Amino acid sequence: MQETDAEYDGSWVERDVRPISLRQLTFFGRTLTENRLISSANYVRTELPTRIAHRLRDMQKLPYVVVTNPHLSYVYELYYKAFERFRTVPEIKTIEDNDRYCDVLRHALKEHLTVIPNLAMGVLECQDLVKPEVMDRFMNTLLRARISRRVIAEQHLALTDTFNSPWHFPDPGDRTELSADFVGEVFLKCNAKDVVERCGKLARDLLRQTLGPDAKIPEISIQGHLGAMFPYILSHLEYIVGELLRNSMQAVIEKYKDCPGAPPPIEVLICEAPQHVIIRVSDQGGGIPRELLPYLWSFCKGPRTETRLQNLGQIHAMAATMQELKVSHQPSKVSRGVKENSLDSLSSRPPNLRLGMGLPMSRVYAEYWAGTLELHSLEGYGVDAFLQISRLGNQNEQVSKRAAIDAV
Repeated sequence: MQETDAEYDGSWVERDVRPISLRQLTFFGRTLTENRLISSANYVRTELPTRIAHRLRDMQKLPYVVVTNPHLSYVYELYYKAFERFRTVPEIKTIEDNDRYCDVLRHALKEHLTVIPNLAMGVLECQDLVKPEVMDRFMNTLLRARISRRVIAEQHLALTDTFNSPWHFPDPGDRTELSADFVGEVFLKCNAKDVVERCGKLARDLLRQTLGPDAKIPEISIQGHLGAMFPYILSHLEYIVGELLRNSMQAVIEKYKDCPGAPPPIEVLICEAPQHVIIRVSDQGGGIPRELLPYLWSFCKGPRTETRLQNLGQIHAMAATMQELKVSHQPSKVSRGVKENSLDSLSSRPPNLRLGMGLPMSRVYAEYWAGTLELHSLEGYGVDAFLQISRLGNQNEQVSKRAAIDAV
């Protein structure tokens, strides 16, 4: 890193991040006029370099032996390049200005798909150089910030697509039923049962593709408040639920592979409370081995480090969406009336390539909108996973408002 880097972002690091909530995204985008779209563009225009500057400062304060790691140095240079590009964007005043800015956003989103695998490899390679809890805190901060930038960028791109579409109506009362289900990337009618069924089918198809057509794959039993509905960003929830279901299925398959008859089902219970929706995923896969329990939520410590590094080395780009795990001839979600995330088609990885970061990444997604993810292992029996989601959409994104080193 260059000596002058520490000076470039002084004024930007002093700025506070302005967090948003799902409710704010919905209210702002529901009545979409030209002035509102330009206002959205200028919010993103000033917010992106601010958020990147705080994370650059965090990286600058790491020990020299860490920041010179080739993977982390690559991420730093990518962030620095993005910061320089975004901070020089002039005020957006017209729709034409916005269209040009959207091209810049799309290019950056695609370019930064390489961030997650490089971050993961960097922290694994540095696990003996810095205390693991320090690197895990660093990784959580950077990943949460990455989600936050993608949320505001993708939301603005989606609003722009809506504004330019032939069926756009500024008056929400004139909108069609399908277009009324989405405000940008926010899915207003996110039904927990539908998400579990969709992710379960994809997980089963992936496992059948990997293990063969004769594999004994457990069924999924869904009970509870099957009508529970809430606003959410679909790709976030699908990633979490998909990871939980895949973990449970693989554990059950492994435990019962030599047993006659069908394996016990994965039981999913949906509970709807005034403030929250809770999704419990229960399996009888034997529980989590005791030696792995301390490392469940860690990106950089635990066994199998070398295997994780080798597998990550095979991944060039990663969007951290359920859809990047491709099934042959898997129909598009768009054809089923569900909006496709703009990153779905940009990266893919084999479903049997274990990266060791599904659970910690799922917790980052869950906590981003002020939710929680907890696991309880019953050794010798199975695992209960509890995902709690705020169902009102009124919780601000949980993103670091200042550079961590400056907040101390």
